[in-house]
Amino acid sequence: MLSLSAETCTEPVIVPSYYTTSDAVISSEVAFIVEISLTCTNGAQNVALYADVNGKQFPVTRGQDIGRYQVSWSLEHKNAHSGTYEVKFFDEESYSLLRKGAWNGPWVSTDVLAALIGIVLYYTAYTAKGNIQA
Repeated sequence: MLSLSAETCTEPVIVPSYYTTSDAVISSEVAFIVEISLTCTNGAQNVALYADVNGKQFPVTRGQDIGRYQVSWSLEHKNAHSGTYEVKFFDEESYSLLRKGAWNGPWVSTDVLAALIGIVLYYTAYTAKGNIQA
């Protein structure tokens, strides 16, 4: 039986590197690649990571080398800007909290909304039927 579980990284040390495409003639989008080298004081090597860039979450892949991780995304040229992009990395626990905070759900559940619409439609049909018979 294969069991995969992520480890917790204590006191992470991150060394980033990055790459972006620059040839607007060949492609319609700019590709961004951020690679990090992660070292944990507790020696954790199986750390599951997630990334957030401008409010959008992306999967982080583990490289073949121990402690190497990579995230990539692309933007249309008109939406890409020069300058610094902030990439936030999260472990499983922090990412779970981020996802819970990002969406609180609708104010009214869909079941309640459907029931209310059903009641309104029934009332409208019932009163219309009463007006026709009179």
